Amino acid sequence: MSKEIRIKNRTVVGVDIGGTKVNAGRVCGENLLASYLSKIPRDAEHNAQSVIDVVINTIAKVFTSEVEGIGVGIPSVADREKGIVYDVQNIKSWQEIHLKEILETEFKVPVFIDNDANCFAIGQRLYGKGKEHENFVGITIGTGIGGGIINKGSLLKDSNCGAGEFGMLPYLDGILEDYCSGQFFIKKIGVEGVEILKRARNNDKDAINIYKQFGKHLGVAIKSIMYTLDPEVIIIAGSIISAREFFEKAMWDEIKTFAFTQSAKKIKIEWSETEGDFQVFGAAAVYLDRSSNL
Repeated sequence: MSKEIRIKNRTVVGVDIGGTKVNAGRVCGENLLASYLSKIPRDAEHNAQSVIDVVINTIAKVFTSEVEGIGVGIPSVADREKGIVYDVQNIKSWQEIHLKEILETEFKVPVFIDNDANCFAIGQRLYGKGKEHENFVGITIGTGIGGGIINKGSLLKDSNCGAGEFGMLPYLDGILEDYCSGQFFIKKIGVEGVEILKRARNNDKDAINIYKQFGKHLGVAIKSIMYTLDPEVIIIAGSIISAREFFEKAMWDEIKTFAFTQSAKKIKIEWSETEGDFQVFGAAAVYLDRSSNL
């Protein structure tokens, strides 16, 4: 059965739960029919139910009787089969949330849950730049950095949705995530990446140098992926790619130091240009993938 047949005329809701917001969209085929964005409440660190309420209310804004199921991407590990979410770093109160059970009780449709980077990877496989590739890694860069692994055309089935969390690898005086995500700019000079980009576009030499450093660190992360998985392609998404003119050369300069010269020459880096909704489509794709027994 082709990918087109699997997704055609099927209406599902994709939900992306982040550290500061919840984004839900109703998807049919490759079309986004409706979407709604909510902020995570300020008391989320101490009040798990307040976040659950926001998730339910956000889904309700896009849910209709045509929806056959819901896919949810979460920024942490989970029991994929039971749909239990554990240890969400950006939502401290979410330590053991039976999210699948909660949402199935509320909406009366099947619910599948996975790590948000896994959602991105399977979304790229069904909808995006991964359509033509059997083996690739999808990387999302935002406040943090995460990865999802597609092996022989399917999402790598790990134990706790945690495979591909390259950002947690030890690096310099911390972990890769400290240097390969939005945290780098905040920790380095105390401002958001958006402000650094503005300065770089105004030819601020310090800002441009910061991006060169970021590119080198990202190149190190990519080499780690190449050493462990040797993928055909690495697909990168996130707001950071709008600044790649300032860091891409430094990234490639680092990749070229890879020990195996031919691998360094063959590796392809793709940039997912889809703004905003790529995680919603990815979460929807997790439902389509799991419900189709791919």
